Amino acid sequence: MFGFKKQDDQVVLKQAVIDALKKVFDPEIPVNIYDLGLIYDVTINEENAVHIQMTLTSPGCPVAQTFPGTVEQAVNQVENVKDCTVELVWDPPWTQERMSEVARLELGIFY
Repeated sequence: MFGFKKQDDQVVLKQAVIDALKKVFDPEIPVNIYDLGLIYDVTINEENAVHIQMTLTSPGCPVAQTFPGTVEQAVNQVENVKDCTVELVWDPPWTQERMSEVARLELGIFY
């Protein structure tokens, strides 16, 4: 069927990007940024340029200026990614409810 290969490739690439994000850890909390809920959106265009919207646990985070570059570097290492840009967003603010169940278990947070 025509048109599905590109879409399938995008799904595979997005999963590879998510896997790369799961290897980046918050410098203050021993959990990866994806499970921590810091990644709000991952979009990939037809040229395989990745745009990530992410937040930090607080606007006063000491790595606010450098951490987006760390995330960009990790994603740019994914095969077939042409470029990556990271946009820091503060709305909605990050809360512990955004954390995955795995992250909550790792940190001993139970609801």
